[in-house]
Amino acid sequence: MARWRPATLHTDRWETPTARTLVLSAPGWTGHRPGQHVDVRLTAPDGYTAERSYSIASAATPDRLELTVQLDPDGEVSPYLVQDFRPGDRIEIRGPLGGWFVWNTTAPDPVVLIGGGSGIVPLASMVRERRRTAAKALFRVLYSLRTPADRYYRADLGATTDPGVDVFLAHTRTAPPGSRREPGRLGAADLDTHGFPPDFAPTCFVCGPTGFVETVSDALLALGHDPRRIRTERYGSGGRR
Repeated sequence: MARWRPATLHTDRWETPTARTLVLSAPGWTGHRPGQHVDVRLTAPDGYTAERSYSIASAATPDRLELTVQLDPDGEVSPYLVQDFRPGDRIEIRGPLGGWFVWNTTAPDPVVLIGGGSGIVPLASMVRERRRTAAKALFRVLYSLRTPADRYYRADLGATTDPGVDVFLAHTRTAPPGSRREPGRLGAADLDTHGFPPDFAPTCFVCGPTGFVETVSDALLALGHDPRRIRTERYGSGGRR
């Protein structure tokens, strides 16, 4: 069982007005597999504790990791992490955790990453680890988000960041000026056009709210993808962020 260890906020950056990336210094941290997560524990002066699980956003590096936290106004942990956590402050983390929703950097198979909202976080870790390790697997990223203002990781998931990583944005409510795609949910036609075809035998990673994950998984199966190559991670009430 992974043990709790202290982690100090080294620096931060805002992804959106309500989502903040925390760069944590964690001495003794030996890295993680892309797609894994950590538990975060906060302890109040009276001894009360609150815990939450968060996906790791960064590539695997020793002594440091990044979490991107979306504000949940009714939550116990995210309001502190987004609004009050300051450089030099300390929290506790436990991990890395998870062994199913992870990408093997030595696998040559093409990869389709499909994220809904903050479900893009563990997928960004995979993209960054691919770049860090100079892996050869081709990636296609389909990122479903409400509006352009809700977009995370503009620099890392830009259209020309990496020739081996294609990024497609599906805006569900408001599309940017000049967009060729009308706002709407990510559908089978998007997956068919912007993902890899089933004949390529890609590994598909799907992360987001439960409804999104179920809809996308059903669409992938209907398109003929091998269910053994579809890996899913859901978040929501009481789940990972």
